[in-house]
Amino acid sequence: MTVNLALILTALTVISGVVILIDKMIWKTEQGEGTSNGPVEVLVEYSRSFFPVLVFVLVIRSFVFEPFRIPSGSMKPTLLEGDFIFVKKYSYGLRLPVTETKILETGSPERGDVVVFRLPSDPSINYIKRVIGLPGDQVRYERQRLTVNGEVVDLAANGEIFENAPVYVEDLDGRIHDILIHDVGRSKRDGIYVVPDGEYFVMGDNRDRSKDSRYIGAIPEKYLVGEAVRVWMHFVPWNAPDWGRIGTKIE
Repeated sequence: MTVNLALILTALTVISGVVILIDKMIWKTEQGEGTSNGPVEVLVEYSRSFFPVLVFVLVIRSFVFEPFRIPSGSMKPTLLEGDFIFVKKYSYGLRLPVTETKILETGSPERGDVVVFRLPSDPSINYIKRVIGLPGDQVRYERQRLTVNGEVVDLAANGEIFENAPVYVEDLDGRIHDILIHDVGRSKRDGIYVVPDGEYFVMGDNRDRSKDSRYIGAIPEKYLVGEAVRVWMHFVPWNAPDWGRIGTKIE
C-alpha cells in the first residue's frame, strides 16, 4: 500500500492549527506555566510546537521542492537506482496538496526536461522520464533513432560503456544528455506517435529498458509533478553513500 505523505502532512497541519484556534477561542490554556499536565494542555502544547514546522514543510514540499528516490534504472546513465533527487514543484504551475488542483500557471515543460509525473493508470505511483514530444508533435521512433516533427534528433556514440551497454549522446533542442542502448539494432516499440493537445510524450534514457510513452501513452499535463533538477544523495542499502553524486545537476 502506498502512503500518501501529502495527505498525512496536510491533515496534521490542519489538526494542529484547529487545536490552536480552539484553544485561543475556548480553552484558553496558559502557555509556558507548566502547572498542568492534563490531556488538553498536552495536546495544545504539542500543537503549538509542531504547527510552524508542519506549515513550513508543507509549503516547501507542495510549492517549492520535493524529494524523490529513484527506484529503477529506466533513466540510466543520467539517474541511477538509489539517487535521491530534488524536484522543482513550481516549474509547471503551483498545485494544491492532495487535490493537485492548479492554482497558478508558471510555465510548461520543454523538450529535454526530466520530469516526475503521476502514472495516469495509478496516480499513487510516480514515474520519472524525459520529455521528447510536446503537445501536437509527431514523434517517430525507428531503429533506436528519434525523429521529431520531421527533424532527426542528433545521436552519436561517445565511445564509453556503461554496465555493458554503449553510451550515446543525444541532442534534444540543445538539451545534451547521455542515453543507453542495450540492444543495438533491435529497437522496441518502433512507430509514429502523435502527441495529443495538453499531453507530453516521454521516454527513459535507458531506451531499451524503460516503460514510457511507447507503452503507457502520452502523459496529460494534469499528472505532472515537477522538473527534476538535482541529485542530493545516492544511497543503496549495504553500500556506502556515493558522495560524488551529491549536487549533480540533472541534464
